[in-house]
Amino acid sequence: MAGFVRDRRSKQIIATFSAFEADLIRSLAAQLVELLHNEAAVPASDDPLAALFDFTGPIEEPDDPVLARLFPNAYGDDAEAAGEFRRFTEGTLRDSKSRAAGTIIDSLEDAGLPAEPEGEELTIDVELAPDVAQVWMRSLTDLRLALATRLGVTEDDEEYWASLPEEDPRAQAHHIYDWLGFLQETLVLAVSGRR
Repeated sequence: MAGFVRDRRSKQIIATFSAFEADLIRSLAAQLVELLHNEAAVPASDDPLAALFDFTGPIEEPDDPVLARLFPNAYGDDAEAAGEFRRFTEGTLRDSKSRAAGTIIDSLEDAGLPAEPEGEELTIDVELAPDVAQVWMRSLTDLRLALATRLGVTEDDEEYWASLPEEDPRAQAHHIYDWLGFLQETLVLAVSGRR
């Protein structure tokens, strides 16, 4: 996989994925969408202004560590202010992150990724307009944060990951994390015109 490049003529951002790679990205994006909508919203308020703007987001920090990482407290020393900020912003942020992950899924399927890819020879050529590439960048960040949180990735821990045997599922998941980082880096370079 060569990553993303910019087509000099069309200005489209392009990449070619194997069916396995494309299906893996789609699966990760779908899992993120599911996670983002896994918690119930706060019941609607009796306040007419709040009802008008639908401020029914959660007020508590999420229990799931990935969601807590994606939606950190805005005020670490003031639980009430953090809850109010979360109530007014988290629903919109969740929807935005969900739409971005959905854009990845749609892009892959629009490029020809079947529901059940079969055969190693199938490749998927993805062409992204610059604005869609920006959405992919944001969602790849979310996917990497989610994987890093689940795996417990920390700064300067490469020696630990390198010490794991290849058959260890954690090592395999870390390879996916690294690969998503590679995709993200090539996408940033392609969008900026340096690749």
